[in-house]
Amino acid sequence: MENKKIIIYQVFTRLFGNSEVCNERDGSIEENGCGKMNDFSDKVLQAIKDLGATHIWYTGLIAHASQTDYSAYGIARNHPSVVKGKAGSPYAIRDYYDIDPDLAVDVTQRMAEFEALVKRTHANGLKVIMDFVPNHVARQYHSYAKPEGIKDLGEGDDNTVGFDADNNFYYIPGHPLEGEIDFYDPELGWYTENPAKATGNDRFDAYPNETDWYETVKLNYGIDYVGHSGNHFQPVPDTWKKMKDIVLFWASKGIDGLRCDMAEMVPCEFWGWMIPQIKQVYPDLIFIAEVYNPNEYRNYLYKGKFDYLYDKVGLYDTLRALVCGYASASAITGCWQQVSDIQSHMLNFLENHDEQRIASDFFAGNPQKAFPALLVSACMNTNPMMIYFGQELGEEGMDCEGFSGKDGRTTIFDYWSIDTIRRWNNHGQFNDHLLNGREKEIRKYYQRVLNLCNNEKAIVKGSFFDLMYANKGGWMFNEHRQFAFLRKYKKELLFIVVNFDEAPVHVSVNVPQHAFDCLQITPMEICQSRDLLTDAVEMLSFTPVKPVSVDLPAWGGKILKIKC
Repeated sequence: MENKKIIIYQVFTRLFGNSEVCNERDGSIEENGCGKMNDFSDKVLQAIKDLGATHIWYTGLIAHASQTDYSAYGIARNHPSVVKGKAGSPYAIRDYYDIDPDLAVDVTQRMAEFEALVKRTHANGLKVIMDFVPNHVARQYHSYAKPEGIKDLGEGDDNTVGFDADNNFYYIPGHPLEGEIDFYDPELGWYTENPAKATGNDRFDAYPNETDWYETVKLNYGIDYVGHSGNHFQPVPDTWKKMKDIVLFWASKGIDGLRCDMAEMVPCEFWGWMIPQIKQVYPDLIFIAEVYNPNEYRNYLYKGKFDYLYDKVGLYDTLRALVCGYASASAITGCWQQVSDIQSHMLNFLENHDEQRIASDFFAGNPQKAFPALLVSACMNTNPMMIYFGQELGEEGMDCEGFSGKDGRTTIFDYWSIDTIRRWNNHGQFNDHLLNGREKEIRKYYQRVLNLCNNEKAIVKGSFFDLMYANKGGWMFNEHRQFAFLRKYKKELLFIVVNFDEAPVHVSVNVPQHAFDCLQITPMEICQSRDLLTDAVEMLSFTPVKPVSVDLPAWGGKILKIKC
């Protein structure tokens, strides 16, 4: 996306449009309802775009295992013992070539409804990202929707051996699936799997427990985890070919990007083989990798050919600790330094479906405490930023939904509706009158910051200069609770200072001569600045010989724009 900073609005599709207020714990789809793709009307999509989003990641589109019975539509029932929650995990895919029937108004037209959603999203100026789940599938995977001529996963496997380079799964010959899970259901009887398949979280035995991804099976990309005979990538494994066909199928639907679940559990060599082939046909399709090992970042970028990687272990973990009072603001410098050569490829976020909500009791307990973290995460560089639906309303995520307990996360396993989203949406009306004053204030702040990301060229494509090294031990600047940096593009300079403290502070920030030289800034004894967050005008002395004095609000900051 040329001259645009990517701002991703991640939405859990099943939950977003659900207006039911019942919310029975562990409730069925009939009891608790379910959001649909058609809930994303033009008005909804414009509201998301107005928030500042450039992309929307529809999480959970592909058909996954659930306890809801769709056998009337030719889809075999899943055994409840190998489904987590009534609705099931969107990462236990049961058919790579199908849209989840829960999301369709008319189940028989679910693919047509998806295709209409893609077109509608594009018509409203947003790009579409969806999940690609390459490491594992549901235990009862079977594709009813695969195109003619495509063989199913596991079709033709030799299940008498633990590993074969052309098998799609790993097997435990002579051992049925057992373990701590209760595989009995009063209606459907016993779930049997003999021989057992390896479990998705790299468990290569027949005894998964409740902490494992027991509802999934691991896909075989040619690494012999069983006999430890190394990698078998030549000739190209069958799973590689099948996965490429799946990606080409969804790319042909007009999507704009794929967020690749647990990408680092799939060999980097596969990505380096597949992604260039996909981009020969769809050159603008972006690939986002969920990778948590910093030692592998450059491999997945340079060898794996990914466009973007999660910045979880670095920036997210640091900002979370800082918001909670466990880290120093000076640690932010180390985060960008560790990825300085690949900074433009790092995806920043403060929430997603895996992480606890900022406003939850398990994180900050107050969404406004993260305002300074938002300013840093969104404005520090040119790389993408992602927010999770409801984050902009201060959603607490403190429901006890069913399979998902009260853990500070919004469930991905249960049928449910989200209080803040339900009231903001208000059946697609977005008149805000059901939101309280604090929620409106939070959304307004997010809207202001996220829109600045693409309204200000200094943020979209400007240079970055960290001021922290010149402000250590300052008597009017606490490097543990404040962070300061510059962004510059041509004659536009942004002086950004944030305060992670609970009290307002007056700070004096040293801007060293090196910053003036590096960014080609002319010192100004007196200049006019405008705070882009409030539109307030401030007069500053902006020179290398005298600290710049600024008043900062509690849990906030200033983005002071200076013409230079």
